[in-house]
Amino acid sequence: MKASEMRQKSVDELSKELIESLKEQFVLRMQRSTGQLNRPSDMKKVRRKIARIKTVMNEMRSTNNGSTGEG
Repeated sequence: MKASEMRQKSVDELSKELIESLKEQFVLRMQRSTGQLNRPSDMKKVRRKIARIKTVMNEMRSTNNGSTGEG
């Protein structure tokens, strides 16, 4: 999912998606440790998805707080 698609979602929806992605990352880590991971590239995809979700959530928080970063 692209960041532009994530920006259209609410913070609650993003939070749920973040939790699901973290669970998926945990499962992939367990598969990797037991040697059952078929596609190691999935680790990279999930890690980037988590970072993308967190970035969009932080953007939403900063715009809702009204902080512009000007001193």
